[in-house]
Amino acid sequence: MIIQKTREEIELMRESALIVSKTLGMIASEIKEGVTTLYLDKLAEEFIRDHGAVPSFLGLYDFPNSLCMSPNAQVVHGIPNNTPLKSGDVISVDCGAFKNGFHGDHAYSFEIGEVAPEVKKLLRVTKESLYVGIREFKAGNRVEDVGNAIQKYTEAHGYGVVRELVGHGVGQKMHEEPEMPNYGKRGRGKLFVEGMVVAIEPMINMGTRNIKQLKDGWTILTADGKPSAHFEHDVALIDGKPELLSTFKYIYKALGIESNEEDEFRQVPLIV
Repeated sequence: MIIQKTREEIELMRESALIVSKTLGMIASEIKEGVTTLYLDKLAEEFIRDHGAVPSFLGLYDFPNSLCMSPNAQVVHGIPNNTPLKSGDVISVDCGAFKNGFHGDHAYSFEIGEVAPEVKKLLRVTKESLYVGIREFKAGNRVEDVGNAIQKYTEAHGYGVVRELVGHGVGQKMHEEPEMPNYGKRGRGKLFVEGMVVAIEPMINMGTRNIKQLKDGWTILTADGKPSAHFEHDVALIDGKPELLSTFKYIYKALGIESNEEDEFRQVPLIV
């Protein structure tokens, strides 16, 4: 069952989502060659708690940390450790925060130092596909309209779309209905309804779409060892149109990036 949210509840969710956004912005200032993911995880937990929230991932299904940190061929659910990041790495940082009874959940893939051009392109196309998908999250459309748009956009570049892992509804629980796959056929799946909130998150591989899991029971890898990219936003359906609750603007401020990519998905401009 899809749980529709009131406008008041959506604003509470926006607050949770923006705590995640600010956490990722803080991480953007700290993530660099020689830093360990475990160090970044500790910074994130402190930051989230200092903002009156609780890390959503810590203890969720027994996950041991506050961030999922997945470098290079790791797709998602990587466990932070003491291995230093090195130049040329890319890493998905997925974060969640729980405040006022609601979760925020989104992710960004970062570049460390000098990254190969073909990997830069993978990240660029994957992030573009996120917005391609968000445009399909509107009144009259269905779940697989979003997935179909993401699939077509990324497969046109020769990339593999992960099937086993999907986006999801989000609210008082981290994972609610509906599941939001990044593939599909137009016109299929549950109908979008006013007040629903979803996490749309393309997970796109440079090579095969096939994946495997490490013995730690969490870390997901590409089957061919090629890099993967992952970007995620929380989006509400308001007045029949997609409204971003999360933002990458704090990341962009930290990295000195100018972008207006989110503007079409906000009824009121976000001031950072």
